[in-house]
Amino acid sequence: MANVALRSAMQNAQVTNQRLADRCCVDVKTVERWLQDEARVPHLRHQWAAAEALGVEAAMLWPDAIRNTVKTGPDKEVLSVYPYRSACPKSIWRNLINAARNEIVFAGYTNYFLWLEHPNLARVLKRKAQQGCKIRFLVGDPESDVTRSREEVEHVPLTVSTRIRITLSEIEQLRDVPGIEARYGDEHIAMSVFRFDAEMLVTPHLAKLVGHDSPMLHLRRYQDDGLFDRFAYHASELWSNGRDVWQQPQPTGQILGD
Repeated sequence: MANVALRSAMQNAQVTNQRLADRCCVDVKTVERWLQDEARVPHLRHQWAAAEALGVEAAMLWPDAIRNTVKTGPDKEVLSVYPYRSACPKSIWRNLINAARNEIVFAGYTNYFLWLEHPNLARVLKRKAQQGCKIRFLVGDPESDVTRSREEVEHVPLTVSTRIRITLSEIEQLRDVPGIEARYGDEHIAMSVFRFDAEMLVTPHLAKLVGHDSPMLHLRRYQDDGLFDRFAYHASELWSNGRDVWQQPQPTGQILGD
């Protein structure tokens, strides 16, 4: 049986099959299968992406699926779990960055991978800042004892300090853009928090592993003082204690984390 609700929502929003496929980062044939069979239920993140694109609730498009899959316990804010950060599709990062309207926080110790995986990121962030989105970078001090200690632990050719300096070089071109700030910190070496409005990617760093080999959680805020709010508090505290990258000489003492 066809998914009449989905087809109706697309017609009302004047969204084509191809447009919805683009918004959900799927092939257009996948959208056609959703339309042809209401029993064919998309992945949860695709349900939410489709609902956002059409301006309706996901429960309206796939009511049975929502009733069967929505969590009610303390883990309901966990959308996805990846055993490795590198296992998370680049499209997830791209969609989160593009969808954010109010706030983006990159609280990784080096944030190096962002520039490696998203070559046009600086241009995208500049445009978003000009549209009113507040963007914050919290990075480690490349000269700190914490950084040097971590380099000894990781013992990889592309050192922590080198990766931080690459990020500092990349964000230098954003230095004078209103709404974009950057600070050094010294307490997030063991955990990275990346916030995009009401969604968040969190990576706790394991032992000697670099960030892309550590696990990652994809969260969406659904409640007060839930997982999302706890990690948001963590990032906020780190930021409030940070040292401005552009208004102070680069410190040589303490440092921050990836």
